[in-house]
Amino acid sequence: MSKIIASAAIRGAHKIVERAEKKFKEAVDKFGPNQEIGFPNTAYYLPIIYGILGIPVKTLTDVEVVLKKCRELLPSFVRENHPLPYLAPALDAGMTTLFAEEIIEGIRYLEEPKFYTKQEDPLDGNIWLGAADDVIMRKRGIEFVDGTAPGFAAIAGAAPDAQIAAKIAQELQEKNLYVFMCAEHNGKKFSQQLVEAKVQIGWPTRLVSFGPDISAAVFAIGFATRAAMSFGGIKPGEYRKILIYNKDRIFAFVMALGYVNEEWYANAAGAINWGFPTIADTAIPQVLPTGICTYEHVVSNVPHDQIVAKSIEVRGLKVTTAEVPVPVAYGPAFEGERIRKEELYAEFRGGVTHVCEWTTMKPMDEVEDGKIEVIGPDLDNIPEGAQLPLAILAEVAGREMQEDFEPILERQIHHLINYAQGVMHIGQRDIAWLRIGKQAKEKGFRLKHIGSIIHAKYHQDFGRIFDKVQIKIYTEEDKVKEILEKARGVYRKRDARIEGMTDETIETYYSCTLCQSFAPSHVCMVSPERTGLCGAYNWMDCKASNEINPTGPNQPVEKGQAIDPKLGQWKGVNEFIYKASRGKIDHYNFYSVVHDPMTTCGCCECICVVLPLCNGVMTVNREYDRMTPCGMKFTTLAGTIGGGLSTPGFVGHSKYNICQRKFIVGDGGIKRIVWMPRMLKEEIGERFKKRAEEIGIPDLLDRIADETIGATEEEILPFLQEKKHPALEMEPIL
Repeated sequence: MSKIIASAAIRGAHKIVERAEKKFKEAVDKFGPNQEIGFPNTAYYLPIIYGILGIPVKTLTDVEVVLKKCRELLPSFVRENHPLPYLAPALDAGMTTLFAEEIIEGIRYLEEPKFYTKQEDPLDGNIWLGAADDVIMRKRGIEFVDGTAPGFAAIAGAAPDAQIAAKIAQELQEKNLYVFMCAEHNGKKFSQQLVEAKVQIGWPTRLVSFGPDISAAVFAIGFATRAAMSFGGIKPGEYRKILIYNKDRIFAFVMALGYVNEEWYANAAGAINWGFPTIADTAIPQVLPTGICTYEHVVSNVPHDQIVAKSIEVRGLKVTTAEVPVPVAYGPAFEGERIRKEELYAEFRGGVTHVCEWTTMKPMDEVEDGKIEVIGPDLDNIPEGAQLPLAILAEVAGREMQEDFEPILERQIHHLINYAQGVMHIGQRDIAWLRIGKQAKEKGFRLKHIGSIIHAKYHQDFGRIFDKVQIKIYTEEDKVKEILEKARGVYRKRDARIEGMTDETIETYYSCTLCQSFAPSHVCMVSPERTGLCGAYNWMDCKASNEINPTGPNQPVEKGQAIDPKLGQWKGVNEFIYKASRGKIDHYNFYSVVHDPMTTCGCCECICVVLPLCNGVMTVNREYDRMTPCGMKFTTLAGTIGGGLSTPGFVGHSKYNICQRKFIVGDGGIKRIVWMPRMLKEEIGERFKKRAEEIGIPDLLDRIADETIGATEEEILPFLQEKKHPALEMEPIL
């Protein structure tokens, strides 16, 4: 390694450790040694320290232990005549830097609790998001597993101007990469330049403004460290496995824009431990030999119009981009973009105007592949700010096409349209809401391009199950009403079909092993009456997925002889589970939280837990970040049982599953639910009331406690007694 880089990195590390020691002393004097410390709403404490050292930093007393280890690890300054190699000391200095910066940022949360927004989006007057909590981690981290996001660019500093910053950001987005931003150059910050260029920043658009200082780099490296523990099944303290996982699985790199000072060098040395190289736009010394990183470690003096391509090359990232014939940028990174009222050119909003989306199967001779028609005015012929009706009709044909595949294809319209920059899509069916921004219209985007997107992506993603697709887009009121009436009739038939399916009448269930990359023993089994616990897959989805990819994660499983129909256990399912979990799990029950429940991975939408005092269960959704009556928050529950374990008394499940007839029916069904967050009540309310009416307790939802009643069993029990909750009269749950 370059002596210049090693010397600078070690000097920078010394400065940062000294700063951390000073901040620690000030914090102890102000708050006391027993003051709790950590990043908000996470079970990973200070994640780099927790992952690499295995130390859960809970209080300032724990910080002192880590600072002592920093001093032990911190190398001496490089002397003029230094006989030793520079690489190992520089890497140690980099690792020490990240430990110290996590401490600095942890103390900042104590001293300035409002410095970071603690959410996915910037606030008015505050664009600094800070550390991703576990809700964001689970939601976004899975994209690094399924390939939706191959990696991230950690940008330090700023571009020469806002236009260059916007161009670099868009190019990274088009490659489906996340962009993590920190630090400044000449008083400018990359994230602020994007705001100046009117580029939306935040987690939804993958442009994440972590913080204004170089110390915020730990939020990026910490995200990668948590990914290894959450999705790689690696235990805290197994530092070698964490670093190798990141080198092989998380394709990240540092992009240094501007003058590289000693503290930047120290952070770059830290990133190299994870296999993340640095690519700079200034003429700093290069480190070209391979070793820790896949290829070069430091590459410099790269022009701004080449820096994205060079970064991807140096990291060894293979990027595949979909060819979609639209005049705007296109990719998953734009899915979270919002079109605000002042940016709006036109909108089509179900509930305000008539809107529907419908994919239907047609005979082969009635479909002309690639034919796109717009029936009614397009954007050229409507005034700015107009609200119009809209019907999107996709007609597909193919020898392998089945009626059951229609809703699978139709559901993709939401994502596919959203991938277009300057286009926002919310909802589906007859409550869809589409907004098109002024900039998209100015770039040439028209309604016909919605057809281009659907045609291209249907073929790319689902070409196995159909041969042809044509798209008709209606904006004439009478025609939209006509299509809407037909579509609603189909919607009703589909709902009746899936609701009418039962586990008893189906002999083949489907596995889902997509999450085994981070929960190796987890095998999700999907039946008509038990959707996947992530909420993304029901039985029909898995059936379609298997048709599309027969060797993929959704395999058909013959359930075989019933071992326990009440609890939901079958011989064929058990045999598959044992094989798919590599001998770790030999059986579980579909319909119980008490008796050998299904394994749970960290991607579950909700977690159900037994509350013995109330003789019932609670369930909590991922978005709820407060304490629950079982004495744990969702993040703690997910960290405890979410590694592919079958844990009696705890089970993960989807929101939809709560209102399915087989939900914990082996333990008494929905009559056992005594507590759930109010937000979850409101979300599933209509479906829950229908189920409650079926079992003869139409007001059951009103008898269930929420956080307004209490957050402990003792607090909610009087309410349950007053409301005469049925769980109190049932046989003991344990």
